[in-house]
Amino acid sequence: MDATDSSRAADDRSATGSHAPPSGLLDLLGVAAVVLNAEGQVVLWSPKAEELFGHSAAEALGQYAARLIVHEEHRDELVRLFTRVMETGRNWAGVFPVRHKDGSTRLVEFRNMRLLDDLGGSYALGLAADRAAVERVELDAALAIRLVSQSPVGLAILDSDLRYRAVNPALERITGQSAAERLGRTAGEILTYLDTGPEARLRRVLETGESVVDRDIVCRPPGDPDHDHAWSVSYYRLEDSAGRVLGLAYSVIDVTERYRAATEAAEARNRLAMIARASASVGTTLDLETTARELADVVVPDLADVASVDVLDRALDGRTVSHEGRLCFRTLAVSAVHDGEAVRAAHPPGGLVTYDSDRLVSRCVRTRRPVLLSRTTRRDLDLITRDETAAALLAAAGVHSYLVVPLPARGEVLGALALARTRNAAPFDEDDVFLASELAARAAVCIDNARGYQAQRHAALTLQRSLLPQLPTRLPGLEVACRYQPAGAMSEIGGDWYDAIPLRGDKTALVVGDVMGSGLNAAATMGQLRSAARAFAELDLAPDEALYHLDHLIEGSDQAITTCLYCVCDPHRGECRMCLAGHLPPALLRAGRPARLLDLPAGVPLGVGGVPFEAATVDFRPGDQLVLYTDGLVETRDEAIDARLDTLLDALAATRGHDPELTCERILETLRPPGGEDDVALLIARARPLLPPDP
Repeated sequence: MDATDSSRAADDRSATGSHAPPSGLLDLLGVAAVVLNAEGQVVLWSPKAEELFGHSAAEALGQYAARLIVHEEHRDELVRLFTRVMETGRNWAGVFPVRHKDGSTRLVEFRNMRLLDDLGGSYALGLAADRAAVERVELDAALAIRLVSQSPVGLAILDSDLRYRAVNPALERITGQSAAERLGRTAGEILTYLDTGPEARLRRVLETGESVVDRDIVCRPPGDPDHDHAWSVSYYRLEDSAGRVLGLAYSVIDVTERYRAATEAAEARNRLAMIARASASVGTTLDLETTARELADVVVPDLADVASVDVLDRALDGRTVSHEGRLCFRTLAVSAVHDGEAVRAAHPPGGLVTYDSDRLVSRCVRTRRPVLLSRTTRRDLDLITRDETAAALLAAAGVHSYLVVPLPARGEVLGALALARTRNAAPFDEDDVFLASELAARAAVCIDNARGYQAQRHAALTLQRSLLPQLPTRLPGLEVACRYQPAGAMSEIGGDWYDAIPLRGDKTALVVGDVMGSGLNAAATMGQLRSAARAFAELDLAPDEALYHLDHLIEGSDQAITTCLYCVCDPHRGECRMCLAGHLPPALLRAGRPARLLDLPAGVPLGVGGVPFEAATVDFRPGDQLVLYTDGLVETRDEAIDARLDTLLDALAATRGHDPELTCERILETLRPPGGEDDVALLIARARPLLPPDP
């Protein structure tokens, strides 16, 4: 059934009266009916005539109408019009002044016509309505027609079966559907482009009379199926003056521009928020891998579904970066919304991968410009990855858009940030290029700082280790073990050191020191002090005298403040003479007794000057263990130093009977897991019986 047939069927149903009560329009007009005989006497008088003229039927019937309802000055005109209608049979319509029963004059609009009965008699039928009421209805109708046809708001009227009865031009323009396509068809047949069919909602409004106002809808209408449009829709029931339900109407206001502006503003806010998050969360440490991982995590999933941070291998070892020919990258971080083919296509973090010059990441680094593929093809995937296998994995993952931006820092390109979309259906655009480039530029500076720090830290650690001594394989009356543990990757190398120096008379000088500060300067200062301490030890100076000369050596210079523990072990006497320069006291473990910290004069750090040092002598006999250490072993930010020292003593007691090498391992495992904030020097000496000289 087409639209015309549907409309005709609806009219037929209305004609039967089975579904359509009488209209209320005539009630709005208040039409009165009056019938006059051929002499002009009233023979029929309707109730509306009583309301219009003020006379009851009893008062009007049998009266001459000209005398009843017209002022004397208008009677001749009324008689002339009546005679013309009766003699010629021609209808007359017009406005005529009448006299109300109360004496007032009113303008009444008439429709007059001649009637004939079956006996040949003639009558005059007059249909009358108050002129003001007619003008009001005419004005309302004209206004409604103009509003509907010229309104920028789309309007539709549906009957009680939810079939379209009228559609204004604005709705045709907004939806791209003509009135001819809609009329006679149901809402369910027309509104198929909405995500959820509106029939249930429309039916509920029709049944309950509860309007739905300003409901926001985002859809792709038939007139523009490739773009989102936003509408503000209202549904309301239509009733006549008597409350009879006529159907339903809905209005549509196109708010697409406002929606797009709000969407763009929200996207701009999201971009700014992402940049703010990146500023706060990228570069929180000086660890290269951590910084790269922070960058990858920032862009997933808000900007991309998969992200990879690749840095040129030459940039990591400090060599001049060259961008000619094939490029070797080290993948520092890979982040993805979910593990799958796209992650397997990327090179594992920490590994090296070489890209040919025609690959997109090579082009990005070589030209120092972003490369954007809004929509990728199978050929594009071959240019993204290192080989065909990886390209096949990207295809299986559904990569449909790709973006790679350089990582520029201080005049050179360190590598690239590669982004791909799989689940996010929107392609990358120029706004995404700007955002990714901004994030990459900020992160590249952090990556450059991290690689510079790691290079400096590596140099300091190399210097530090080169300056630490190789302990003698045999020391008279002593068994010695030592460890140096650098600070974690997030911290700089310090100036901690240890030493065991053979002296004349089978004596041994044991030294542990800590140069305040970090980096290359602290390591260099440590080397100077260690060399000076060895020189003073060769002079067979007492511990307090050796510290005096060390203090005098650095007093007034630019050298850093240093703490030190210097002791001389004499196996012949079975004693140790030791002296502190602002250093933590050593621990002593003796057979049959608990481990304890030695109560020694604390002294002042080296470099303060002007304060004498005081030495003390402690028995040190075979089986005793002496533990010398720097503060990095026992000092932490979240635990009191006294508690940490107690932990040291407990750990030492637990190693009773162990050799110094094993004792070192156990103490470090207990008090210093890898990655501490300060470096540690640890030296453990166990007294043993003095053996006769080897012939």
